[in-house]
Amino acid sequence: MSFADNVKRLREEKGLTQAELAGQVNVAQSMIAQYEKGLKVPTIVTGVALARKLGTTCEALVSDKKED
Repeated sequence: MSFADNVKRLREEKGLTQAELAGQVNVAQSMIAQYEKGLKVPTIVTGVALARKLGTTCEALVSDKKED
């Protein structure tokens, strides 16, 4: 799975909307949408915040393997 797929899957598993996740990591909802479409990648600071809020690691977010 790609970074985009991982973000979307984990967000949905947590029951969060794009807007809710965006608020938690201090970015616009449109940025979360762009991450999930693979159009943008976050800065390392935002990537760490995303990983924390999604209950994973930065390494797992960019991994092409699905977490168990």
